[in-house]
Amino acid sequence: MADAEPTAPARPWRAVDTAGGGLALDLGLYAAAALFAAITAATSTLAPHRAWGVPATIGYLLATLLVTGQLLARRHRPDAPLAGLPARWAVTGLTWASTTLLPIVTQSVQRAAGRTDRAQEEVLVVEQAGRRLAEHGTPYLGHDAIAALPPGEQLLGYTPYQPGMALFGLPRAATDAWWTDARVWFALVTAVVLAAAVATLRGTPAPTGPHRAAALLRAVQAVTVLPICALTLATGGDDLPVLALCVLAVALAAAGRPGRAGLAVGVAGALKLFAWPVAVVLVCWAATRRAGSRTALGALGLPVLALLPALLVDRDALVENVLRFPLGHGLVTSPAQSPFPGHLIASTLPAGRIVAAALLVAVGAAIALRLLRRPPRTAATTALICGYGLLAAILLMPSTRFGYLLYPVALLTLAPAVTLAEHRHHPAG
Repeated sequence: MADAEPTAPARPWRAVDTAGGGLALDLGLYAAAALFAAITAATSTLAPHRAWGVPATIGYLLATLLVTGQLLARRHRPDAPLAGLPARWAVTGLTWASTTLLPIVTQSVQRAAGRTDRAQEEVLVVEQAGRRLAEHGTPYLGHDAIAALPPGEQLLGYTPYQPGMALFGLPRAATDAWWTDARVWFALVTAVVLAAAVATLRGTPAPTGPHRAAALLRAVQAVTVLPICALTLATGGDDLPVLALCVLAVALAAAGRPGRAGLAVGVAGALKLFAWPVAVVLVCWAATRRAGSRTALGALGLPVLALLPALLVDRDALVENVLRFPLGHGLVTSPAQSPFPGHLIASTLPAGRIVAAALLVAVGAAIALRLLRRPPRTAATTALICGYGLLAAILLMPSTRFGYLLYPVALLTLAPAVTLAEHRHHPAG
């Protein structure tokens, strides 16, 4: 039996989302984001975060003022162009430019001028990986090479990403300039991929309407101007291209293009492990359309293909970085210690790591059983399963980061837009 899916967002969320033509939630989002950015600028212990907070606060306050003006214009005249969707898109673009792109350029220029506190560690790791890829054919250092580093530098010796992530470090390997900062290329790829996802959803054959267009804008806001995404891209950034590619994959699934969806999520999986669960769910969706093999070829084949060069050059270095370190068996431990249930269980209970791992396995088994018994038949259901599944995994992982929540938040917000844009074709059987 096909999944019983709503043809519009759930009523409570829709009531909040559409209040004031969507402007009420816009106002709340920008006002709360301005408060978050101001607190970050004043209290964060991380210098790149404080540097982001100042311009971001100004950008979000400007957006708050603009939306206030839009609400006043709508109150005076409900069909005022200033309060319409094109104007909301313009405010979103301006906000992303002022809270993400401007801080990226500013911090990159300051870093090129000699400031060493204008990038998070993942930027350095990716750029070093790009340099090693260019010089040695693999982005990874082996166990002995990492052990030979000074104790304070051993953490930066690890590259806990898939080999494709090193490509963002190649510009820095070629020349040392502000525009070769890895964040600049993270932002460029994110913008291009998101534009492709928006164009794909707009081009689906489902009937157009105000709800569909508004839901698409809300999904874009979740990936761009939401503080958790803006801050992450401006200071570190490696997660945003991965997330954008996952969004594009779901959009292509909604457009009925399983092969291209597999390629998009496969590229994401060649960058970071976080995309692999999304790839598995997409393959299950494609199997209901008799396109499982075609989708799996890109979704699973591309990440495996990306691993082959590193495997051939130095297998032990690949295992040390991609498996041992993330599992807590490296020379140093990951600093990702956000106080989520998995971390609290692992750090406070007897045999806590075993308990947390057991809970994580149980959740994975439940999702796998659901996929086997009722594979998703629509892209919207695929987005929901990925969103809730990643949320559960992030909450239960012994070592995780608060910033990882951008994945489930974006995918769950994307689901209503996909539901309204999707061309529903449920094959028999």
